[in-house]
Amino acid sequence: MKIDMILGLQWGDEGKGKIVDVLTKDYDIIARFQGGPNAGHTLIFDGIKHVLHTIPSGIFHKNKINVVGNGVVIDPIIFKNEIEKLKAVGVDLKNKLYISKKAHLILPTHRLIDQASELSKGAKKIGSTLKGIGPTYMDKTGRNGLRVGDVSSENFKEKYEKLKNKHIQLLKFYDFDYDLQELENKWFESIKTLKKFKHIDSEHFLHKNLNQGKKILAEGAQGTLLDIDFGSYPYVTSSNTITAGACTGLGVAPNQINDVFGIFKAYCTRVGSGPFPTELKDNVGEHMGRVGNEFGATTGRARRCGWIDLPALRYAINVNGVTQLMMMKSDVLSGLKKIKVCTHYLNKNNEEIDYLPFEDNELLTPVYDEINGWDKNLMEISSLDEAPKEVHDYIDYLEKKLAVPIKIISVGPDRKQTFFR
Repeated sequence: MKIDMILGLQWGDEGKGKIVDVLTKDYDIIARFQGGPNAGHTLIFDGIKHVLHTIPSGIFHKNKINVVGNGVVIDPIIFKNEIEKLKAVGVDLKNKLYISKKAHLILPTHRLIDQASELSKGAKKIGSTLKGIGPTYMDKTGRNGLRVGDVSSENFKEKYEKLKNKHIQLLKFYDFDYDLQELENKWFESIKTLKKFKHIDSEHFLHKNLNQGKKILAEGAQGTLLDIDFGSYPYVTSSNTITAGACTGLGVAPNQINDVFGIFKAYCTRVGSGPFPTELKDNVGEHMGRVGNEFGATTGRARRCGWIDLPALRYAINVNGVTQLMMMKSDVLSGLKKIKVCTHYLNKNNEEIDYLPFEDNELLTPVYDEINGWDKNLMEISSLDEAPKEVHDYIDYLEKKLAVPIKIISVGPDRKQTFFR
């Protein structure tokens, strides 16, 4: 048995959480492989909205194991809050949630460093979620980090103090006031909650289950265009959000990857700073933001909106080896007379290019095809057969241009508003 993957192909917020929830019934284990509480995977069913930051999106299904992999960074305070919210709505977490011993911990001082660093950048800030993600990954690669497995060691407090003192020295370089004591008290109290769950050698656990024929779905966070290597650097996250990130974030070999499900919106959005060639600052962009409720699930910040970008999407498909596509939020385009699709760019020398170059990403001019829109409210349909011809034309157009089958169409936030092709 091999592992399937689900990941975002744009700048995050594509709707990965919903699709993981929809597909979980076909799998035994859901494993999150990177990122941290900068993620906000939103699920809506039975009229209730749920937002998950650290916990895999399969947690609402009975008899399914959810694994937080070694590539994830965990803030115990945010983790504790997630656990309490899930318990409040009756989710039974016992024997369903396992945590890798090798996952790194976000300390209170990581968050303070993140905030101080972003504040010092002024107008050149990168749009950090201020959750301490970047500084935690820096300590991971710098071989200074604290890991989940450390919480059970006799010298855990000693390790904590050593790393905290290093951070306090770093904070002296910033003009930044902070109160650490209150954050520390909450953090250590939250560690007690973290210790209640099963800590595992996750790579061995996953290998064992694969060998037993169990079906595993790997869940990514953020999106391909936020990847630390292949995203719009430096306006990126601090981990590898692509297929290769599952190999290092779960300890699975490349030849164990089977299907790669790529999630994208029927248009584009981006939170924070950075290049966005097809961004709309007009009434159409306002329409997308309003109808699509485009506000970050983690930060609450308004998302920038724009037309779909085929060069960027092809780039993401190639980097990830996507085998199936899933288009989200098609309903948001309802009411638009014309829909534009970016087919290529013009650079500053007026040369035509059909890929994302290293340089001058912010100076690219998009060139568009124009397709007929539709008036019908897609949130009201109960099957794709009820969708207007123009919807099918749009899907067929994208499928032909991208040369990968589009297998799922989503027309609303609820589980039931998800159609298979």
